[in-house]
Amino acid sequence: MAMTVQETARWLQSRDGYLILTHKRPDGDTLGCAVGLCRALRKLGKAAWVLPNEDATSLFDPYLEGVLAPADYVPETLVSVDIASEGLFTGSEACYKGKVDLSIDHHPSNEGFAALNYVDPSRAACGEILYDVITQWFPVSEEIALPLYVAVATDTGCFMYSNTSPNTHRVAAALMETGIDAAWVNKRHFRTKSYTRLRIEARIMETLELRDNGQTALAAISLADLKELNAREEDVEDIAAFVGQLEGVHTAVTIREIQPGECKLSVRTGADLNASTVCALLGGGGHAAASGCTVMGGIADAKRAIVAAIEQVRAS
Repeated sequence: MAMTVQETARWLQSRDGYLILTHKRPDGDTLGCAVGLCRALRKLGKAAWVLPNEDATSLFDPYLEGVLAPADYVPETLVSVDIASEGLFTGSEACYKGKVDLSIDHHPSNEGFAALNYVDPSRAACGEILYDVITQWFPVSEEIALPLYVAVATDTGCFMYSNTSPNTHRVAAALMETGIDAAWVNKRHFRTKSYTRLRIEARIMETLELRDNGQTALAAISLADLKELNAREEDVEDIAAFVGQLEGVHTAVTIREIQPGECKLSVRTGADLNASTVCALLGGGGHAAASGCTVMGGIADAKRAIVAAIEQVRAS
């Protein structure tokens, strides 16, 4: 059942015992939304926790203090944020498949897996939606605004991606007006890189494959690369955004070997190609300009699969 913002706010206010779920390999949007919603529900007097995400990196530790559910917590109400399908559940969330009460999301590929769904694909970040929901109850406080700002800023590439809208800026401005240290967030997530991260970017440039007269770029990161460079998970955070910075590139594909025989692909495109349509051919999805999928096989298999998918969509 599809919900409006007003219906979602009323429904959340009527329930209790919340456990909030985030997607595997979590980004700032899913974690920021989870923390912001958790703190807002607690302000309403509700019991609310965020399920610990085993894929989360230390980059997000400052926002998670005090909100992670204890092991013995038994929820009454399950809410997912920024999750388009149950296929994006972590291993620890597998037991909740088919049991989610409410999904709050902004992905047009959302599969409507929850009993209730509030999905608004017009929003650049799920954080914008959570801002709308929470302000149905009260003005956001600084402790709620900070994670929501993380959500909005990271899902728009610090407001540089094409999904950024006038409403995105209005929400960000309202969050900043609470007194949060937005400059600290922006420096942490967009202007600080580890030495290892820079070496990974250098390795990508060494092996980058350009096609279509330089308009399509294929980048790959193997398990061997990560081992050689002694890289941690946080060193490859949002690595998909790097390739698209190359001048002349309209379609940027980043292939990351997750384990032997499995690759995760991130596709970033311009207005001439729908990334979600491309990734859907390989069982994935997301947004028109930024989507992802998983290909079983090695890096060479993943390259062949994504090139074929891109060519199929372009020919249609």
